[in-house]
Amino acid sequence: MDNDVSTARTATVDASLDERVLREHLASVYSNHRTTVLAHLGFATALAIFTLFHFRPQWVICAWLAALATVDLYALFTPRWTPAAPTAESTYWARKYTRLVTLISTATAFAPFFFVSATDLFMTTVLTVVIMGSWTRAVQARWPLRSAMFGYGIPMMSGLILALAWYGGPLNWFLAGFGAVNLVLTLRAGVQQNRRLTESLILRFENEALAARLKEQIEATERASAEKTRFLAAASHDLRQPMHAIALFGAAMQNALRDHPESRNAERLMRAVNTLGTSLDTMLDVSRLDAGIVVSDPRALELDALFLALNQTFAAQAEQRGLQLRVRASGLWVRSDLQLLYRMLSNLIDNALKYTRQGGVSVTARARGEIVWVEVRDTGIGIASEQLSRIFEEFYQIDNPGRDRARGLGIGLSIVKRLSRLLAHPVMVHSRPGRGTRFRLIVPATEPVDEAQTDLLLQDLESPVRHRFAAPELHGRILLIDDEAEIRVAMTELLSAYSVDVLAVADEAQAAEALASPDAKLHPFAMLLCDYRLAGGEDGLEAGLRLRERFSLEIPLLLITGETSPERLQRARASGMPMLFKPVSAAMLLQAMADLASAEVQQRAALQTRSDFRHFGDVSSPS
Repeated sequence: MDNDVSTARTATVDASLDERVLREHLASVYSNHRTTVLAHLGFATALAIFTLFHFRPQWVICAWLAALATVDLYALFTPRWTPAAPTAESTYWARKYTRLVTLISTATAFAPFFFVSATDLFMTTVLTVVIMGSWTRAVQARWPLRSAMFGYGIPMMSGLILALAWYGGPLNWFLAGFGAVNLVLTLRAGVQQNRRLTESLILRFENEALAARLKEQIEATERASAEKTRFLAAASHDLRQPMHAIALFGAAMQNALRDHPESRNAERLMRAVNTLGTSLDTMLDVSRLDAGIVVSDPRALELDALFLALNQTFAAQAEQRGLQLRVRASGLWVRSDLQLLYRMLSNLIDNALKYTRQGGVSVTARARGEIVWVEVRDTGIGIASEQLSRIFEEFYQIDNPGRDRARGLGIGLSIVKRLSRLLAHPVMVHSRPGRGTRFRLIVPATEPVDEAQTDLLLQDLESPVRHRFAAPELHGRILLIDDEAEIRVAMTELLSAYSVDVLAVADEAQAAEALASPDAKLHPFAMLLCDYRLAGGEDGLEAGLRLRERFSLEIPLLLITGETSPERLQRARASGMPMLFKPVSAAMLLQAMADLASAEVQQRAALQTRSDFRHFGDVSSPS
């Protein structure tokens, strides 16, 4: 049954293709139909006029010319094919065109009997050559339509051949034989040319069909990718909300149990929370790269400084796995973005350590003219050739059917590929199953510079958040807007533990009510913390900006969000407002608040200095 359906579908496709090819052939022959018919009528008229002086009785010539003119005029004014005609009617128009040209050729076939002569051989030869030449060009114009080519070609040339053979004589017989050979060769060439035209059209339509299917597949892939991005963004946001509350409650509990025996359980809890937060941050990295909000800052970098930082990061992990990590100094300098190149190499080294059971991992750099090869080699399980094209896909992992969490989410190499495009650092991979894998980054070389010292590079690679709990120096309260009740409670308890006064509200209306209350003047707010996505689709960024403008607040605004949608990330970045991503650790939250408070103090001091300077200028200026 399935074979019958497949055969029927194939037959339908073939029939449709044949109709499209026939339609193109019709367009070709009809494009010069009017011109060829008029040319034929003019040629026949001239031939008839010439024959009137050499043939008797003349009424026969006149009757033949009248019949020929009638046929040509019918061919000119009868309904003809146009591009508006349905494709399904192509066969009808092809048959009609064939009948028209066959009728014209048949009417013309009687002409040779009027001028061929056994005595005037010179005139016979000249007119034979003229007719044969015009006939050949007319047949060539009908090559696209084989039936029309035969319908026009055979009657007219057959009339000339028969007339020459009828009148006889050596020259006439020679011309008759020559005409017969010309007829066969011309039609044979026409058949071959028709086949070439048909094949080229079939190839063209098949290519168009392939291109259309490819476009559909690309569009389907893009839709699937967009749907996947939306799903990840929604899932990430929904997961980050409770994780954020857990992280805050855990940090508050860890701080409260610092000097109690239960502190070890609190530490274990926070390690698990941090591990899950790292996984969510990895998914966030993909969204940020897809959103185009990660911008590279290329500059001259000393690879040895970068390698030293990588060695310090992964040495303990390699030792725990019983592996050797060899990072070889090279003395080379490259031009790249420090943080992003560090992230690329970190993902490659981390991936190599996860898939290496014995031996180790080496990181080297070699100069190759104006470029540098930075290579990460391992002695791991290797990658089969058929899997090489898939290792950069999201969530694709080799030899991990059980989704062992120790091997991550399978996003590391996907991030490497995205960073490779962003930095214009091509990535090449070579692997042998059971022997290991080599990843090679191609990075532009550059000359050393004095400003970029090793210790400065290492300092740049350190996390901006120190793993300590330091309360920010705030001269006022914190106004928190978050639609999640648990997060409001957790934030309040955590910040209260560090003597930070917090007023938590659920939406913009409650925040406006708090700002408008008399208590806001007695105890002013020093900072505004807003969840980016509030209940009912309300935008936390817009809400915070409206509140600052409505109440003339000159206080910093800090966004906290679990949102990972590329569109929303782009908009948040364009606003220039600082933003933390849930789950936010206590250290990161306090550090961000401290940085904003310090920046606010410095800004006010600068404004006061400028104001004092202007006042001094007004006082000291001469009257």
